[in-house]
Amino acid sequence: MTSAQPKPPMREALVDAAFELFLARGYEQTTIDDIVTLAGVGRRSFFRYFPSKEDVVFPDHERCLADMTEFLAASADTDDPVARVCDAARLVLRMYAEKPAFSVQRYGLTRQVPGLRTYEVSVVWKYERTLAEYLRVRFADRPDGKLRANVLAASVVAAHNHALRDWLRAGGEGDPTEAVDQALSFVRQTWSPDSDGPGGGHAGAESEDVVVVITKRSTPMWRVVREVESSLGEN
Repeated sequence: MTSAQPKPPMREALVDAAFELFLARGYEQTTIDDIVTLAGVGRRSFFRYFPSKEDVVFPDHERCLADMTEFLAASADTDDPVARVCDAARLVLRMYAEKPAFSVQRYGLTRQVPGLRTYEVSVVWKYERTLAEYLRVRFADRPDGKLRANVLAASVVAAHNHALRDWLRAGGEGDPTEAVDQALSFVRQTWSPDSDGPGGGHAGAESEDVVVVITKRSTPMWRVVREVESSLGEN
């Protein structure tokens, strides 16, 4: 006689029940009472794990946010802050990639329900704020430290989400790591630790030719232009 399969933990049972109902009936048509009935638990058990119905759609984000905060807090002063926040963003990718089918279902659900899209924006903002808080400390000695931290944090989140959403729209097929790494590499190339701004600030200026023409104030402009053109033609 085959032994019965062990029941999933209550939290997972609630998430599974919720998504089964969301996909079958629709998010708006599903109540918390429906979820706890299908999961076979009491209503009080639901609120022990989730403050609201929206929270059951994003069950792992609080844990991921805590992991990100801990990861950044463990940084050394010698760590490249740009590389560190990129690595922190990969923790979010790992959370999505661990459960691709669930992640794709949630993505589809949030596209259909405006309230969930709004909730998702607030979740993403928490990640961005966590990255920015870390960077503000690391850039505290720069006159543009706060601005730099905020813009860099937003860049990391935007690059990560660009690649992640491409993967979700493709049905969660394959490994999204390469695409996310490429997106984050773009951020790292744009924001080097010693640059004065995106793209290194001075890199383009150093590679440009500078032509100096010394002439009398009374020299006609057409002659000045000819001198400039002549100088450029010799290079």
